[in-house]
Amino acid sequence: MSNEIRVRFAPSPTGYLHVGSLRTALYNYLYARKTGGKFILRIEDTDQNRFVKDAVENLLKTLQSLNIDFDEGPQNGGEFGPYFQSERTDIYRKYVDELIAKDAAYPCFCTKEDLQKMREQQKKRGEDFHYDGRCRDLSTKEAEERIANGEKYVVRLKVPKNGECTFYDLVRDKVSIPWKMVDDQVLLKSDGFPTYHLANVVDDHLMRITHVIRGEEWLSSVPKHLFLYDAFGWKPSKMCHLPLLLNSDKSKLSKRQGDVAVEDFLKKGYLKETLINFVALLGWHAKGNKEIYDLNELIKDFSLKRLNKSGAVFDLDKLNWMNKQYLHKLDIDEIAKRAKTFFQEAGYHLEKTEHLKELVEVARQRITTLDEISAFAAPFFKGLEISENDRKILRTDNSQILLKFWLENIQSAKTIDENLINKLLKRSGKELGIKGKHLYPPLRIALYGKPHGPELPTIIDILGKEKVLQRLEKQIKEK
Repeated sequence: MSNEIRVRFAPSPTGYLHVGSLRTALYNYLYARKTGGKFILRIEDTDQNRFVKDAVENLLKTLQSLNIDFDEGPQNGGEFGPYFQSERTDIYRKYVDELIAKDAAYPCFCTKEDLQKMREQQKKRGEDFHYDGRCRDLSTKEAEERIANGEKYVVRLKVPKNGECTFYDLVRDKVSIPWKMVDDQVLLKSDGFPTYHLANVVDDHLMRITHVIRGEEWLSSVPKHLFLYDAFGWKPSKMCHLPLLLNSDKSKLSKRQGDVAVEDFLKKGYLKETLINFVALLGWHAKGNKEIYDLNELIKDFSLKRLNKSGAVFDLDKLNWMNKQYLHKLDIDEIAKRAKTFFQEAGYHLEKTEHLKELVEVARQRITTLDEISAFAAPFFKGLEISENDRKILRTDNSQILLKFWLENIQSAKTIDENLINKLLKRSGKELGIKGKHLYPPLRIALYGKPHGPELPTIIDILGKEKVLQRLEKQIKEK
């Protein structure tokens, strides 16, 4: 048998891609690429009640936008398909029958009403809900007769009642869980679909998954899975359970606390490089103090041995800091290309690519996310919103003299370029005696709406002669 490393990302199509799921996918991807192994995408869609239309397409689109690709999966196939669990139901039925024959599972005929009464009784006793095993010891004959009579049933795992399950986890080392804490898990639902627990173990074996890298919330399910591996006589995959993602208050990261969908972060203008870098550091620590990594560097340095046991706090301030680093670091042409989408969504159109690049170059020094660029650019496309304090600056005699001087000189100029603007700035000082804070702020306010912002040559170049004249005239008339 091959010694090739094979890992998988197995999401359920129940909506958006959670940042926690992105981390799971990323760590599996990094480990596969680091070891020269294979990275498999498997869609665990056996829970038809939770299925969300277009969720698979959105998931694939989001991962592709982050440059995370798969060696096998629904899109590119592979020798171990199909890669949708809903297309593998016949496979699971065979293994369910094998478990029943080995007395490792049993049919359960309890109705919803039975389970509800059981839940209420246990609640009164202050107990967590646990299936009480009332169908565990039904004879084979009785079970077969009830099935033949058309009674609805599920198939449950027949876990031990005594002792404990001890296993090794690549993050947590030795783990022991008492069997009395493990429920007789439903393996096959009454609709014929398997639950996660059965399908997960069967598929991991058949797809030759060597390492299961997933979230900590699945740690308590490992005894059920190991029991299944043992019942089938299979060698289990190596287990690696990632630490929880936490809010700043140390509660589990959830939608109630704010955005957790990768799509939302991308739509807000967080760069894909930022998200990959930031998420990679949520539970994995690199050597030294390095914090900025591109994807290739992550592949080179990634190691399962450097995964943390404790929960990782999703620090929005750190994410914002990191996004600023990438906004400053990436090539201006690439940033301008991505920013164009946000200009289009805001209804802003720049005819010249040079103007877009000029604006982006200035904006990226001042913004945190790309969606803020439309607000930064708004003064070039919309009417100016000038504060009352800034209007007072424009109403002073010096400001009015300055605006009239610039209006006259720009009107008479054949061409407006950086050379002309620099000459006018010098002349404003020499001929009008207006310099420094009495020179730049009034011009910026009149043309851009704020005393601070892009350099005057940039503002005037983007606005163009006609709009510059209109804005100067407006502020002179409105005194």
